[in-house]
Amino acid sequence: MKLQDLHVLMTVVQAGSMGKAALMLNTTQPNVSRSIAELEHAFGVRLLDRHRRGIEPTECGRALIDCGAAAFDELRRGVKSIEFLADPTAGEVRIGSTAFLAASFVSALVDRLSRRHPRIKFELVTGYIETLHRELSERKVDLLFVRSSGSMTDERLHFEFLFEDRYVIAAGAKNPWTRRRNIQLPDLAEERWVLPPRESVIGSIITQAFLARGLAYPQATVVTDSPHMRVSLLETGRFITVFPASALKFLAREATLKVLPIELPAARRPNGMVTIKDRAVSPVVQLVIDSARELAKPMAKRK
Repeated sequence: MKLQDLHVLMTVVQAGSMGKAALMLNTTQPNVSRSIAELEHAFGVRLLDRHRRGIEPTECGRALIDCGAAAFDELRRGVKSIEFLADPTAGEVRIGSTAFLAASFVSALVDRLSRRHPRIKFELVTGYIETLHRELSERKVDLLFVRSSGSMTDERLHFEFLFEDRYVIAAGAKNPWTRRRNIQLPDLAEERWVLPPRESVIGSIITQAFLARGLAYPQATVVTDSPHMRVSLLETGRFITVFPASALKFLAREATLKVLPIELPAARRPNGMVTIKDRAVSPVVQLVIDSARELAKPMAKRK
């Protein structure tokens, strides 16, 4: 099997036809057909089905394309590793993260690494955990920083614990509630809440806390996934929210936000890194992993 033929097969499936693939590859349609024929002869199976609406891979074709994607990804990583070994201060890493960790822990990690190794390039993808797991499985990112919600549903993925987080109710330093020592959750039911979507992790924690007190979910004045927008609104002194305690360390200037003295039930989650099992990482990704462990170590000790 030739890698060039494998590349042709993947391009044909992407384009949906031999003719379009030939244009994308800057070659002729007979050359494309010849590459597909050689692959089918080498494996002894049909790889493509031809329909009026175009070309689709057979089950065998999809299996080979998945294999090809992994092979080309490893080649790309190998090239990046060679570049890094030739120049240890350069490299590229693709990081996936939830919005909060991206704005807090991951931002601090990138800042630390970029100061020590200014030629490293970072690409950051944010989203919900399910989407991020898919991005990692499809090798679109090198590793994830997420909060664990339990055991991994995908056996190919490995979670490494970094530190445990607790969740707190926070307000801006100008908010009158920060000057009160005795506060109960029902006191805040009618306040101006700025919250992420209800289906988020924080949404589920708020639901549990309010149900435990016989209260309905608070009516949010603002619903947003943006941690920085929530910080900005809290700084006005008019809003309250729920944050991971670690986020307050990274997100806001000192004394800008205050934690209200209310204990949230069962509101602890482990934070960590997710990688693909048995997949060798490049030197620059290993550098990120080692630096993340170093940054998280004091936070893990404060647990």
